[in-house]
Amino acid sequence: MFKKLIAVALLANPCAQIFAQSTNSSYTQSINGTKLKFDMQAIPAGKFKMGNKTGKPDEQPVHEVKLDAFWIGKHEVTWDIFEPFLYRDYEKKASEGAIPAEVDAVTRPTKPYLDMTFGMGKEHQPAVAMTQYNAIQFCKWLYVRTGVFYRLPTEAEWEYACKAGSETTYGFGNDAAKLGDYAWYKDNSDNKTHQVGLKKPNAWGLFDMHGNVSEWTYDQYIPDFYAKSAGKIAENPVATPEKLYPNAVRGGSYDETANNLTSTARLASNPSWKQLDPQIPKSNWWFPEAPFVGMRLVRPVKTPSKAEIDAYYNKLPIKDY
Repeated sequence: MFKKLIAVALLANPCAQIFAQSTNSSYTQSINGTKLKFDMQAIPAGKFKMGNKTGKPDEQPVHEVKLDAFWIGKHEVTWDIFEPFLYRDYEKKASEGAIPAEVDAVTRPTKPYLDMTFGMGKEHQPAVAMTQYNAIQFCKWLYVRTGVFYRLPTEAEWEYACKAGSETTYGFGNDAAKLGDYAWYKDNSDNKTHQVGLKKPNAWGLFDMHGNVSEWTYDQYIPDFYAKSAGKIAENPVATPEKLYPNAVRGGSYDETANNLTSTARLASNPSWKQLDPQIPKSNWWFPEAPFVGMRLVRPVKTPSKAEIDAYYNKLPIKDY
């Protein structure tokens, strides 16, 4: 079966180089044709209790969730690998040869009218202010470049990875006084992002799950979504987005207080994140007032069919007026 998937991916992506990965081993993904790479951490299949019985109403009720195995980015996506997707000249500079036609055909974001780093830095810094649509198109670019299906995590996958086997307020325990060892947040960030991986990782080797930048999930934000799973086991739950707002963002950021950086805290995307966008209609690609939002990649162990992959990547953006 795995050989068949490789064959399909290579036919769809002639520039791809695919290497078999053990489902319990972490790995480094090279972006073919460049010197760029990123680390993926193996997350085992399992069950966990999602939510927080003393948390906010949208974190309740606590319910049991069963998830398939997946890999998740060891770090938040940085400008180092995000910018070559944004701009062809950056991709040409990062490439070791001609850009393959199928890579060049991937639709790129419109050029933003302001500096989307907001002066916080680029090298090893988390990429910020992209829309969820932008984040998914970056995953598509990676797929064409590598032949490997990457996507955004579901809320359940994100929380499972953040908790890393814990049932405490944070992945490292309940003591917010220790948050500074693991996170960049309001008390220590100087109101800006920082290079990824400088703080302690969680028990599953993931950095910056709390703080630095909030991270996109694929889910529509539905305040009472957990209620449908009360008293039963939810298997691989996802609130598939059907409208532009709101979508669920996780992890808290450099400008948030400790109570918004818990393993279970949920943030909803908001049209105000584009309030100053002068374009009509507003950009599908950027949130000029959300320098606190970034992304982290997931690769499922069970590779979807080519039709499912195409459906995920090729969903048309919803216009934002």
